[in-house]
Amino acid sequence: MKGFKEFLLRGNVVDLAVAVVIGAAFTSVVNAFVKGVINPLVGLFGTKDLAAYSSCLKGPCTVDDAGNVTSGIFILWGSVLSAALSFLITAAVVYFLLILPMNHFMRRRKSVDDEALDVELKEVELLAEIRDALVRRG
Repeated sequence: MKGFKEFLLRGNVVDLAVAVVIGAAFTSVVNAFVKGVINPLVGLFGTKDLAAYSSCLKGPCTVDDAGNVTSGIFILWGSVLSAALSFLITAAVVYFLLILPMNHFMRRRKSVDDEALDVELKEVELLAEIRDALVRRG
């Protein structure tokens, strides 16, 4: 039980749990965006819903009132396109709002750390020179 408690209290597990919750909430926002903005834009050129786009692979293809395929083989490429758009929007938002700023921050932090290390190395060299000068005098 103690090991399990330590595992749960590690920072990485808590961060991962928060990321999953935020990801789930963000998914609903992206899906609403696709359904509320992208689908109507596509509706200007065809049907109002991307999921309505399909092709009959082996016919005759018929669908009942509930939307279930009763005969034939449908390829529902519209729903695949909708899912791909959702994925691309999610990936773009994550990249531009999370990854890109974090990489910029890490590069900036690394350059500051490198400068501090250079200053520290110069101080060590200077102290070594002072020590050597004192040893020669003494």
